[in-house]
Amino acid sequence: MNEIVNAINSVIWSPALIFLCLGVGLYFSLRTRFLQLRHLPEMIRLMFDGKSTDAGVSSFQALAMTLAGRVGTGNIAGVATAITFGGPGALFWMWMVAFLGASSAFVESTLGQVYKEKINGEYRGGPAFYIEKGLGMKWYAWVFAIATIFACGILLPGVQANSIGSSLKTAFNIDPNVTAAILAMLLGFIIFGGVKRIAHFASAVVPFMALGYIIVACVIIALNIGQLPGILWLIIKSAFGFDAGFGAILGLAIMWGVKRGIYSNEAGQGTAPHASSAAAVSHPAKQGLVQAFSVYIDTLFVCSATGFMLLITGLYNVQGPDGAALYTGIAGVAAGPGYVQTAMESMMPGFGNIFVAIALFFFAFTTIVAYYYIAETNIAYINRKVNHPWFMVVLKVVIIGSTVYGTVKTADMAWGMGDIGVGLMAWLNIIAIILLRKTAFTCLKDYESQQALGIEPLFDPVKLGIKNADYWVERKHAEENVMTETAQRINT
Repeated sequence: MNEIVNAINSVIWSPALIFLCLGVGLYFSLRTRFLQLRHLPEMIRLMFDGKSTDAGVSSFQALAMTLAGRVGTGNIAGVATAITFGGPGALFWMWMVAFLGASSAFVESTLGQVYKEKINGEYRGGPAFYIEKGLGMKWYAWVFAIATIFACGILLPGVQANSIGSSLKTAFNIDPNVTAAILAMLLGFIIFGGVKRIAHFASAVVPFMALGYIIVACVIIALNIGQLPGILWLIIKSAFGFDAGFGAILGLAIMWGVKRGIYSNEAGQGTAPHASSAAAVSHPAKQGLVQAFSVYIDTLFVCSATGFMLLITGLYNVQGPDGAALYTGIAGVAAGPGYVQTAMESMMPGFGNIFVAIALFFFAFTTIVAYYYIAETNIAYINRKVNHPWFMVVLKVVIIGSTVYGTVKTADMAWGMGDIGVGLMAWLNIIAIILLRKTAFTCLKDYESQQALGIEPLFDPVKLGIKNADYWVERKHAEENVMTETAQRINT
């Protein structure tokens, strides 16, 4: 089975996908004049803008739901794996994916807002919606929806659950079967509560867990600040093949940096538009900018914290293409959360190991919850014309089963299957946002024009020539009717 999974991954994660991810991010960055830099203050302001409604969540809740998906085991175990197979230089390429990917995150999340719908009283949107409405390709939309349900409902939860089981076994010697039972109960409680419960859970847990992890990592870095310049130079040398020890794996540094970067921050993968579409905002570009900043939080902050800790302590391994050891700093520990636990324990005896296990539990569990919401949204897309309520019940049972199975199976199999899911979604979504890029660029230009006039940006798709943005057209008509009725009452 492992051989089959690896063979599929070798096709999906060919150099073509690596170049596509970096190339599209660079193109979007140039076309938007590097909005990820120009609009940085606006991104931060918009995070706390807006309020939740009966149909949607606030911008901050949407951000938290997205970060629940972005900040997961990829920020801990994923970084360790990238360094093992790509060397320290892989961290640099993760940064590049984050910087360029922020523009891709803007495009996909803005499109999610433009073409969202209200289904059963809740905002729903994502790639399946904008593929059907923006491109008029319903068959393609169904392919994405089915692939996403398969990836987020079956393949990806196992990666997160496996890391939880492994870290709790290392820190507390808890049997993975016991961990699986606990995860099943907690996950069932959350997902059977609906979108609002998911949003409240994410907004309460995600900021706390991410900030706490970054603070502890910063303490470790501060205690070893003298080593930081050397570590930064090592990363740069390794990223471009200048380091004698790691120069032979330059190609692997790029491949693993991009692969784990996409897995971690999910920019361009098509997951973020699902949560961003649930936000109640006055203009699609608002959520686009908020989601662009979420990529920075994930990779530039959390992943960097993990990478610096590992490199400063030296407790990591690097393997060549043939499996030979290029560097051995932690013998007998498989690539994954064990690296980070050992590194932190070496700096904070009696605390580090346990802290990483707890942090990873929250990181990975909230990501599983986010995966459920993404799969649920695609079920809602398929089900909106048919309306079979049992579809959702089946999804809940399947994702709980996948989580339980992933907790106790081998890590190699879990990561391999997860990579298949990420790769499939990335291929399908990146092609779609390339074809729909002009719509997102039009939204950005409209947002900036209204801002320049000093007015609160409002979205009018008819004025911009954007078709099939039905929710926004209906919203504008409803607002106009309210204004007309108000004027008539005043005149009367």
